Amino acid sequence: MMEEEELEFVEELEAVLQLTPDVQLAIEQVFPSQDPLDRADFNAVEYINTLFPTEQSLANIDEVVNKIRLKIRRLDDNIRTVVRGQTNVGQDGRQALEEAQKAIQQLFGKIKDIKDKAEKSEQMVKEITRDIKQLDHAKRHLTTSITTLNHLHMLAGGVDSLEAMTRRRQYGEVANLLQGVMNVLEHFHKYMGIPQIRQLSERVKAAQTELGQQILADFEEAFPSQGTKRPGGPSNVLRDACQVANILDPRIKQEIIKKFIKQHLSEYLVLFQENQDVAWLDKIDRRYAWIKRQLVDYEEKYGRMFPREWYMAERIAVEFCHITRTELAKIMRTRAKEIEVKLLLFAIQRTTNFEGFLAKRFSGCTLTDGTLKKLESPPASTNPFLEDEPAAEMEELAMEKGDLEQPKKPKAPDNPFHGIVSKCFEPHLYVYIESQDKNLGELIDRFVADFKAQGPPKPNTDEGGAVLPSCADLFVYYKKCMVQCSQLSTGEPMIALTTIFQKYLREYAWKILSGNLPKTTSSSGGLTISSLLKEKEGSEAAKFTLEELCLICSILSTAEYCLATTQQLEEKLKEKVDVSLTERINLTGEMDTFSTVISSSIQLLVQDLDAACDPALTAMSKMQWQNVEHVGDQSPYVTSVILHIKQNVPIIRDNLASTRKYFTQFCIKFANSFIPKFITHLFKCKPISMVGAEQLLLDTHSLKMVLLDLPSIGSQVVRKAPASYTKIVVKGMTRAEMILKVVMAPHEPLVVFVDNYIKLLTDCNTETFQKILDMKGLKRSEQSSMLELFRQRLPAPPSGPEGSSSLSLLAPTPEQESSRIRKLEKLIKKRL
Repeated sequence: MMEEEELEFVEELEAVLQLTPDVQLAIEQVFPSQDPLDRADFNAVEYINTLFPTEQSLANIDEVVNKIRLKIRRLDDNIRTVVRGQTNVGQDGRQALEEAQKAIQQLFGKIKDIKDKAEKSEQMVKEITRDIKQLDHAKRHLTTSITTLNHLHMLAGGVDSLEAMTRRRQYGEVANLLQGVMNVLEHFHKYMGIPQIRQLSERVKAAQTELGQQILADFEEAFPSQGTKRPGGPSNVLRDACQVANILDPRIKQEIIKKFIKQHLSEYLVLFQENQDVAWLDKIDRRYAWIKRQLVDYEEKYGRMFPREWYMAERIAVEFCHITRTELAKIMRTRAKEIEVKLLLFAIQRTTNFEGFLAKRFSGCTLTDGTLKKLESPPASTNPFLEDEPAAEMEELAMEKGDLEQPKKPKAPDNPFHGIVSKCFEPHLYVYIESQDKNLGELIDRFVADFKAQGPPKPNTDEGGAVLPSCADLFVYYKKCMVQCSQLSTGEPMIALTTIFQKYLREYAWKILSGNLPKTTSSSGGLTISSLLKEKEGSEAAKFTLEELCLICSILSTAEYCLATTQQLEEKLKEKVDVSLTERINLTGEMDTFSTVISSSIQLLVQDLDAACDPALTAMSKMQWQNVEHVGDQSPYVTSVILHIKQNVPIIRDNLASTRKYFTQFCIKFANSFIPKFITHLFKCKPISMVGAEQLLLDTHSLKMVLLDLPSIGSQVVRKAPASYTKIVVKGMTRAEMILKVVMAPHEPLVVFVDNYIKLLTDCNTETFQKILDMKGLKRSEQSSMLELFRQRLPAPPSGPEGSSSLSLLAPTPEQESSRIRKLEKLIKKRL
């Protein structure tokens, strides 16, 4: 019964002491312990098994029980002590709470007392500062009243003094007083509703009006509009009057300036009337000499009379320019038929020199927006047409050499006076354009005559093909015309000059370049087998002579130079012309013309070498290949082809050393022309015996190696051929080799032969297969069955572009065929 009661008690205790996981975790953090008895998941059975793992360990069970009982008593003592210690905790807590509440009440009372005292202090401060603010307002109003009264006194006294001084013409005192009165009057703008103030303002305006009329009358008296006589020098009164005019309405100042300049230039209008001899262009220097004297005279007599900020000397010069431009335009319209190129250029040159003189002496600050368009300086350019006056010769030389990397000096700042007079010549620049048209026509004719007289250029093997000197002369003249015309006008005349440039660029390309290309002949002498056998090295010349080949290369180099320089010319013309007209400058057609000349020159070189090789290929196709009994060295026709290549290619390469890319184009075009022609003649070699096919394969390999070495053949410096060229040669000559390998293969069994053909040539064309059968010398009856089998064995079209690239180049053949191919390869290696 006791044991059952104890078990029930333990169960009840566990139910009461069952804690949540959060509480249990908090207890473990506050009271960490390693004792198994303190664990929440304590298991008594596991604990006993830990204490007594074996039966032998039960021997000390009494000792373990005593330890546990001792521990229980200690825990009971600790619990009893803690419980007793907590009996008075509730009473102490209530007492502490009451004390805290009393302290809070005392604190609230003190805070309330402080707040009441602060409110009383604030009220006291407001009462004190109220009186201070009143005193501040009174002081401010009093100060404003005193200041206003002082200003009023000054204004009243100033107006009286101003009226008195105006009557006595004391302009020196008036200038200082008037500015002060106007400054004081500004303070009374908000008081204009007061009659007395408004009256004073009206008196000031009346004094200003009177001053203006009086000063204008004084200037009219000193510088009368009628007659040309003027006093010997300015008076101090007028000098002071100008100071007063600076303060008055700007219209007074403008009227004084206008009348003075008009009176100062009245003599000019009389001396250079339209009906006077000195008014014509040939005496234009006298106009500019006259104004220079007048400017010197002005500085001596009137330089100190007008304020410096009026820029009177510059205004006189600018008005002179406007009058001169108008008068020159009028007289040139009247006498347009008398204008010649030299006279026009003389007048323009003197005028631009005078505009340069004005730019050096004056800043141009008086020019209005409508007078000139001041353009921003363009950035430094590496164009060979850029020319600065201090470095003109060096730039000219750089252009002739085509040096695009040479740094150029930045262009000097624009002349603000440019065109202020010379604009009047623009409508008559057609005379200049027509003259340049005529001069360029004569220049082209002279180039043609010189070329005929001097003949083609000499062969050049050191520095590449020589550019025709006439080409540089043409572009130097173009540059001179362009610079000269841009100084005259950047508008429509530049467009007209561009049209002239285009015309003669085309004429140069037609008459000098295309017109002097050697003409090809339609027929050439054939070579027989006997002539090939008896041929000695160098005994046969190419269709074009050495001089003709050099001429073609020279024309090609010249066309390339013209192409590059024409592009630079277009860029420079667009820089020189007005921005709104740049789209109308387009030299693409002329550049295409030079490109056509380049293509024609390359085609001529290719045709010449190709035609030289034709007799050898014809001889190859006429040889009796079925009678060849043994494989020897390369055939005579191969030697002939190699001879022509070694004769022509080094000459062309050396003369195109400066234009390497066009030499590469020549090689590519020759390969694209020669290889298909070689394959065509190869099909004509029929019938072919097995030994004959081996000889042809040897010859084909020899030609392939020569073609691969074509770009550097006969050169001391061996360069790797361009990849694009090598790819063309390898692809074309490999096809020729595959054709011969198919011919060498036995045609029985038929299926093996057809499959071998398809794998080697990857050619599904029935005509090509027919030609292969003809080369083998098969009868028509045999060919028909093989053609039918060929059509049946054709593979399906590949699913992708790479479908046919993976075909093998070799197919299984009978043992005899393999042996013969190996022997042929050994023979080729031995020869190499």
